Formats: sequence, structure tokens, C-alpha cells
Amino acid sequence: MPSLTPADYWKLIHAERARLLEVLEGLSEHDWHAKTLSSDWTTEQVVAHLTAGANTGLFPWMWSMARSGFNAGKHNERRLARYLGDTPEQTLEMFRRSITNTTAPTKDHAAWLGEVIVHGQDIARPLEIGLTPDPTAVEEVARFYADKDFAVNSKSLTEGLILEANDSPFRHGSGPAIKGKLLNLVMAMAGRSIYLADLEGDGVAELSLRLTQ
Repeated sequence: MPSLTPADYWKLIHAERARLLEVLEGLSEHDWHAKTLSSDWTTEQVVAHLTAGANTGLFPWMWSMARSGFNAGKHNERRLARYLGDTPEQTLEMFRRSITNTTAPTKDHAAWLGEVIVHGQDIARPLEIGLTPDPTAVEEVARFYADKDFAVNSKSLTEGLILEANDSPFRHGSGPAIKGKLLNLVMAMAGRSIYLADLEGDGVAELSLRLTQ
């Protein structure tokens, strides 16, 4: 499979941000304050987090991490607060203006693509809204997550397990198998245990155990 260029990745990132924007523009006031699959964050807070990521380069990221005592949680909360508007409309507008940004703290483009895809599902699933990412984008994220611990401990989480998609050629690892749609595999690799119900195979029980430890 040919490697994607940075320009290719940014095209995918921008497309996924735009796809999420379409969903966000149709949300009610209640939806903006609904809980997501991402920690205790609401929809509005997740959107502010994505906007922060789209506007934070290497040096601001390093400075914020240092000020947070290299605590990723504190760092994320500080950056999120900066892009949280007084109203959901303001928060949405800041995200809208960031759609085509090409700013990121590192060159791990697949990780930043994963941020948009995973957090998009974090918002959409609890609200029972369909949000289907580009298959190429999902496969790039799946390969990155299977090979590397970065924003999430996805490689460690799935070590010694086979990940096999039934809707794409993706297959990775050895050991007990976990099978299902590629997007569901990605979300499980990102630590979202609710997606285990959508997967099957002898490895599901082991992954479930790891997610509770």
C-alpha cells in the first residue's frame, strides 16, 4: 500500500473535519451539552479540544505541556478552555474557522487524523447520529494505532491479538482474533469499550479485560 504524503493526510484531515462540521451544524442546544464517549467531556468540550489541536504547533504544545507538569490531562484542559466559546455557536465558529488549518505539534499525521475520526464518533454515537468517515482515512488510522502508542496506548492494548476487519483488507497481529468493521476496531483500539459489543472473536474477552485494568 503506497505511503501517503503529508499533503494527502491533510486532505483527509480537512475532509473529516468538514464531515464533522455538517453534523455539528444540525445539533440542538441539548446535544451540545450531552456527554460524549471522551472522558467526562460534553460535545462542546470535545469540539473545543479539536479546535485546540488544529491551532497548536510544536512550541505552543511544548510550552503548554511544560506548564502542565507534563500532565496530558491538564494540558488538554488548558488548551480546550482557550477555544471554548461563551456559547455553543461561538465554539462552533472557532472550529469552522479551523477546518483547513495545517497546524499540528508533530508530523504524526495519522495520529491527528485519528483525533478527528475518534472524537467525531465520541460525539455522534451517544447522540445516535450517523457519521461515516472515509474508508482510506480509517485504514490509515488503524495501521498507525496498531503499530504505535501515541495519543492512545493502542499498540500496547492490542499486543498479542489479531485485528481483522470484515469490511476492508486490514489485518494485523497474531493470537486470539478480534473481528468486525474497521471503524469499530479503531474505536476499540482507542479505548472505547462500548464498541466491543460490535466485535466478535476469541480476543474480544481479553481486550475487554485490558480495557478495565
